[in-house]
Amino acid sequence: MNKRKRLLLLLGTVFLAVVLVGCGTSPITEQSTGIWDKYIVFNFSRIIIWLADLFGGSFGAGIIIFTLIIRLVLLPVMHHQTKSTQKMSEMQPQLKKLQTKYASKDPDTQNKLKEETSKLYAEAGVNPVAGCLPLLIQMPVLIAMYQAISRTEVLKTGNFLWMNLGAPDPYFVLPVLAAILTYATTKLSTMSQLEPNPTTTTMLYMMPALILFMGITLPSALSLYWVVGNAFSVGQTLLLNNPFKIKKVREEKSQIERDRRRALEKALKPKKRKK
Repeated sequence: MNKRKRLLLLLGTVFLAVVLVGCGTSPITEQSTGIWDKYIVFNFSRIIIWLADLFGGSFGAGIIIFTLIIRLVLLPVMHHQTKSTQKMSEMQPQLKKLQTKYASKDPDTQNKLKEETSKLYAEAGVNPVAGCLPLLIQMPVLIAMYQAISRTEVLKTGNFLWMNLGAPDPYFVLPVLAAILTYATTKLSTMSQLEPNPTTTTMLYMMPALILFMGITLPSALSLYWVVGNAFSVGQTLLLNNPFKIKKVREEKSQIERDRRRALEKALKPKKRKK
């Protein structure tokens, strides 16, 4: 899948989420029917309320704990996606060589390019669609979270700190913080890339702007979810895929390679004879 198609997939997923969050307005109860309402949205609501009761009756605390549980469950997927993105970054020189080799636009050459590219991905154990997987998994969770809060009266009217969880943050503190953490999450993931990826660069600025807009207009409970989730992602990246450490190791390897080449050139260089 090329970069343009990946970007369109991401944009389509985000648009679908914005449309779906407006679907379903009837209150969620034990009498709710349908797989989505009865087994997903209603159970999200029950879990948040149960966690809130467990932590002193604070619905905000319930949302925070529930978000952390979700992130822990998704941790293997997110970690795999990060590793896959890193591998794809390291493959860029090889991909460019293939694109140069099969630069002709005739169908046979382009088919050969696709074949060789797929072979390269397979040998490296990389799936180019894997970068979209976490977003595709998180969107239903986000939609269910929104509907669990907006369709459960006790959550819709619940308070946390200065906010009504069912209404937007009046001071925009959480939306701004969510946007900043979204930027930090994407920025950290791109720092370890060998070459800038146009799709990732676009998402670096587009996603924070989208999160800020949605945070200002949607219930503050969602902004709380984004803040906690992205703070977790920042910590996860620094702990498991620290870009500063990756860059340092890469620079050390490059320096070793440069030293090796200099030593080889020096050894092969003809020595001047003394007169």
